[in-house]
Amino acid sequence: MTVTRLFDFIEHQLNEKPLQVAFATKKNGVWEYTTTQQFVNQVNKICRGLLKLGLKPGEKIALITTNSRTEWHIMDYAIQQIGCVSVPVYPTISVDDNVYIFNDADVKFCFVSDKTLYDKITEVKKSYSNLTACYTFDEVDNAPHWIEIMELGEDDGTQDEVESLKSMIKEDDLVSLIYTSGTTGKPKGVMLTHKNIVQNVLFSKERVPDPKSNDVKILSFLPICHIFERMITYLYQYNSYSIYFAESIETIGDNVKEIKPQFMTVVPRLVEKVYDKIYLKGTTSGSLKSKIFLWAISLLEGYEPYKEKSFKHKIADSLVFKKWREGLGGNMICLISGSAPLSAKLNSMFWGAGIPILEGYGLTETSPVISVNSFGKDNVKVGSVGRVLKNLDVKIAADGEILVKGPSVTQGYYNDPEKTKEAFNNEGYFMTGDIGELTNGILKITDRKKEMFKTSGGKYIAPQVIENQLKMSKFIEQIMVVGDGEKMPCALIQPSFDFVKDWAKLKGISLGDERPETIVKNEKVIERIEKEVETLNENLGNWERIKRIELTPVVWSIEDGLLTPTLKLKRKAIKEKFMDLYEKMYR
Repeated sequence: MTVTRLFDFIEHQLNEKPLQVAFATKKNGVWEYTTTQQFVNQVNKICRGLLKLGLKPGEKIALITTNSRTEWHIMDYAIQQIGCVSVPVYPTISVDDNVYIFNDADVKFCFVSDKTLYDKITEVKKSYSNLTACYTFDEVDNAPHWIEIMELGEDDGTQDEVESLKSMIKEDDLVSLIYTSGTTGKPKGVMLTHKNIVQNVLFSKERVPDPKSNDVKILSFLPICHIFERMITYLYQYNSYSIYFAESIETIGDNVKEIKPQFMTVVPRLVEKVYDKIYLKGTTSGSLKSKIFLWAISLLEGYEPYKEKSFKHKIADSLVFKKWREGLGGNMICLISGSAPLSAKLNSMFWGAGIPILEGYGLTETSPVISVNSFGKDNVKVGSVGRVLKNLDVKIAADGEILVKGPSVTQGYYNDPEKTKEAFNNEGYFMTGDIGELTNGILKITDRKKEMFKTSGGKYIAPQVIENQLKMSKFIEQIMVVGDGEKMPCALIQPSFDFVKDWAKLKGISLGDERPETIVKNEKVIERIEKEVETLNENLGNWERIKRIELTPVVWSIEDGLLTPTLKLKRKAIKEKFMDLYEKMYR
């Protein structure tokens, strides 16, 4: 069958290759499996139940879950099939942001995963009166449970009404409003149609290798409200892959060994954390093992995919890199990375260790993929974000900004014609806000246009490039380069507190009570991190060199508003929170 609407993907799976495990969610230590047929049946029950509650095509329904789970996807498809519009919301945003989104989208119904989120929506209702009801996936005292809607739809006598609504839905109909998390300002509601996302799935499909197996498993853990994970989930469904949801970000290590997946989508920060754990274990395994480990990773320096491996490399693979792959379940074909730039050095190392990372690039406004690396010597280039999808027209503006036009590009921002107009140039190209280079169809991102700044001496600084290099240091968990309008670039740094503690014990250095606020004042720690910065400075132009640093006494997190849900820096919030340290550097 031809897929033109999002809900066609699951019908395609049912017709072509139905699965015994279409989705799997772990609850109370036990995996609960849903077959393709069961999934379709449950979607239809929810459709019938929603119609009995009076839902009309075009009305907005919010979906909020702490962790990805089967119920979210059942609701997603049910909302699509009756012509309503889903509004996926990040679980970590504030009550005020929820109120803003609910007001802007005019949300009628809401479905949340647990008591914590239900309590948050109860607070939202104090400021937003148009919410008819909020249902929960978990059983929560005194809260309507989503199964009540499924029970309303048990009688399939009204399925004809569902089928009639489905038949009227066109590919250009609005299917989802996705509010960008935003590093500054209020979120914008990106309007995406069935066609936007379907086209992105169909033209991204060829970039992900198909093992042609009857038992391909996916481990999903990224926020499903993010278009990156959501789009690729539809792709997995189209390919009839079994999708397992990680219990939480903390259990990924256990889940990956248990499931032994072939594919997993990641963000660069996770790859960095995985490597940090590998490095820490490798360098503390004892004198001989540590020497072998360090020798092995030295062979990965500058490795190029598909380069013939030396005899030494093959020995290192059997002694060291094989264990890395076993730590990821032993069946991993590749990791698929997006959302933020991945360090080229780290990418090379993983390719050399037999764990290919396919780095891609895109935005919520482009549904999301614009380009992505794939397998084959001519289709992967470390340091780039791969070839542009075949159905997109990408060009580089005179100032270096990446411009894109094509079927997966948004119609614009909901209720905001002014920002919509600002987002497109006179030729109808969407202006990404990213700076890049396009060579023989392969795209390379050099920086974020809106994040570049100019010092008082008139020199431009591209902070992400510098930050990505410094985050390779085991001592640095997070870093933000600052200096807009100042005479020199400086940096706010959140140390990797756990690594610093291990380093201090090894060196016999006392850290006092080992609290973060104590650690960042320790002269030995400051000197060691300054040394890391100085090492990087040697490879930078004089105007780019970090002249001063300040260590922040807290861990930057999503919860305190310093990181977006996809672990990007919220630059304005970070600067405001540590304004005293900022002023100290420039005083």
